This record gives sequence, C-alpha cells and structure tokens, in this order.
Amino acid sequence: MKSSIRIASGQGFWGDLPSAPIDQVTKGPIDYMMMDFLAEVTMSILQKQKRKDPNLGYAKDLLPLFETILPTIVEKNIKVITNGGGVNPAACSRAILEIARRRGMKGIKIGIVLGDDILERLDELSADGTGLKNMETGEPLSTVRDRIQSANVYFGAWPVVEALRKGANIVITGRTTDTGLTLAPMIHEFGWQRSDWNLLAAGTIAGHILECGGQSSGGNFLGDWRSVPDLAGIGFPIAEAYPDGTVVITKHENTGGLVSAATVKEQLLYEIGDPKNYVTPDCIADFTSIRVLEEGRNRVKVAGIQGRPATELYKVSMSYLDGFVSFGTLTYAWPDALEKARAADGILRKRLANAGLRFDEMRTEFLGHDSSHSHLSSGREPDEVVMRVGVRGQSYKDVERFGKEIAPLILTGPPSVTGFAGGRPKPSEVISYWPALIRKSAVTPSVEVVDA
Repeated sequence: MKSSIRIASGQGFWGDLPSAPIDQVTKGPIDYMMMDFLAEVTMSILQKQKRKDPNLGYAKDLLPLFETILPTIVEKNIKVITNGGGVNPAACSRAILEIARRRGMKGIKIGIVLGDDILERLDELSADGTGLKNMETGEPLSTVRDRIQSANVYFGAWPVVEALRKGANIVITGRTTDTGLTLAPMIHEFGWQRSDWNLLAAGTIAGHILECGGQSSGGNFLGDWRSVPDLAGIGFPIAEAYPDGTVVITKHENTGGLVSAATVKEQLLYEIGDPKNYVTPDCIADFTSIRVLEEGRNRVKVAGIQGRPATELYKVSMSYLDGFVSFGTLTYAWPDALEKARAADGILRKRLANAGLRFDEMRTEFLGHDSSHSHLSSGREPDEVVMRVGVRGQSYKDVERFGKEIAPLILTGPPSVTGFAGGRPKPSEVISYWPALIRKSAVTPSVEVVDA
C-alpha cells in the first residue's frame, strides 16, 4: 500500500481550459489525473452524434489531448480516468489506441466501463408503469417516452476500480459520477472495502472538490477574488490522499490561482442539496462533518468526514425533446432608443398573434438597459438598446415563422435600427432533463481492458 497518492483534476467540464491537463502531467508530480467531461444535456448531444456515425458519441477533445500527453503519462506512469467516453466509450478507446499504435507506443492498456446506457431497455425497465418516473415531479415516463433522446445510469467508483485492478493505464467510462473518478484510485491504492463508509465518503468529498477543475483553486471565486494571483496561469487542484481518508488539496508550484480554506469551502457548497445526505452510488457523505484547515501556502487539509451505507438505487439521467427555441436581436440607436425597441417589440408581438402562431413562452430583453436588473434602472436614455426576443414552442413551423418576422422590422418598424447579426434565426431543439431512480439490481456494469 502506498503512503499517499496525488490525484489531479484535468477538466471540470467539456470545453474547460485546454492547457490544464497538459500542465497537470508536466508541471509536477502526480499519480492519477481525473477529467470530468459530462453534463446532463451533453449525453443527448453525444447520442445524436452516435446515431449519425457509430464511431462517434464521445468527447472528441480527448483525441488531440492524448496526442499531446500520451508520451508523458507513459514515461511518468500517470494513470488517467475520464468519463469522456460519453455514450460510446468503446469507440473512444479505439481512437486512443490508434493514436498509440500510430506513434509506436506499446504497453498501454485502456479500461472501458460499459452498461450505463439503458436507452434500448427503457420499455423493459418501465414495463410496470411505475419505473423511471420523474424523481422531482412524480410524472410517469410514458408522458415523454416517445421523445427520449438519451438514458444513462450514474455508475460509481467500483467499475473503475475493477479496470485499474486489471492493469488499465487509462480508464474510459460513460456516465460515471464525477466524484467516482477521484474515489476509485483511493479504493484501488489503499485497499478500501465496500463497507468502509467513512473512507468512501472522504474520497467522495475529495472528488467533489476536484470535479469542477479550477473552481476550487481560485476560479469563479466569490470571496476576495482580487487577491487570487495569476488567473491567466491558474493551476488546477490536486488531491493529496492518504489511507486514513485525510486529503490535502493543493496545486503545482509556480502555477497561478489560489488554494485556500475559502476556495475549498466555496466548492464544497456547489450542488450538494441536503449537506447531511450527499447521495452517490458508493456511499452517503455527510458534508456537515468536514473539517477544513489551512496547513500552509496552497495546502488545505480536509478530514474528519463521516459516511453512511449506499442506497439500493442508481440515479438515471435522461433527456427528451421538449420543443424548439429561436432568438433574434435588433439594435436601436439614439435618440429614443429604448422607446423604439419597445415599440418594435409590440409590433412584432401583434404580427405574430395576427399570424395565429402559438408559443409556450415568449420573452423580450432590452440589453444594455434593463435585461438583468430592470428594477434598478436609472431611467437615463441609453445611446443604443439591443432588443433580444426569444420564443419557445412545440411547433417547429411556428418557431421558424417567428424568425421570418424579425427581419421585416428593419424597414417596417421604428427607425435607426441595425445589427441583425447572424442572419435569420433558425429553430433549435430544446432538450429537457428527466431524472429518475432505478434499482441497482436491474443494471450491471461491465469492464473490458484492451491494449495496444
């Protein structure tokens, strides 16, 4: 058993700082790097890509990244764990192995976690009419069944642990919990057991601190943000983990950003719901038991964590098509810019009504005047006002027609108008979220290990 391991956060979301994972593997010692790519709506986007091309459906940003870091992680024996496999971890692993083969690199083993995608099993799993109901509203799945775009179970750390035990250098998963990506190396290295609830909770909370990347090392910091040094060169956080469940949050030397009790505490409050009952597939963690102590410059100790047994349920993340949306903008200039914009909005609404169009929602914002804090507006006349109008509805034709009614305002509405940027607005799909629960016994993860 190792006396400690260092687990680095490389990405907090798909589209995060491209240099962060490269810095993590090159600027100092680490043993593992976790990268979180997935959000609820991401799964539906990836599912669409996979339907168009069976070789897609994963975070394509992983390929240029591995082109860069493969030699380094092999040389330094750094293991990488990511849920960037999306809805197609197998295709993602093949693409990474092809990079390794093309570069003549041998000895790379990739663990693939499968089984979380239950899209094809929905009818079977909800056959009794009570399964997979919306856990927030209680609605039955049948109300949106024909519009479901993706359905994925949140697996936890244990399938990743299995991949590591089988010798994987890189682990590619689908919809694994963000926290499980960090917890898994601790279980693997320290020999923690499934009933070590306090230890599992400690690893889970460490994963929660790392999951949003630079948000716990000074980014998006609501406290004394002016005191955070060199945000341009921010160093992403690293969890220095010990067998007793103690974790020290730090970052590489000579990188920007800040790891302090305040930055760590702010991240601890992120999306936790009931702080005494943070439910994951691996355990229930009690956030009120955490002790946070600054040990030195950019070193914050997190300890004393209490946990309880995991539930018998997995959470399921589903997405469904919920109509269409379209946005259009026009800019009105001084004098009377706001009055002109409001008049144009009234004209547009009357024309849409006269055309018999129906929308679930229509909103107008006057940017630069009162779009965010209208009740605080000074009332002074602005030099220009951007009118931004959006509609949402179930009819593609009605939403499309809205886009055709914006441009005519340029010559058939109030004067001094410009800025019809981007051409005629087109409808985009609205993807809504459907959270549900399912018994763990109904879904079984599987793990494969392939090598170059």
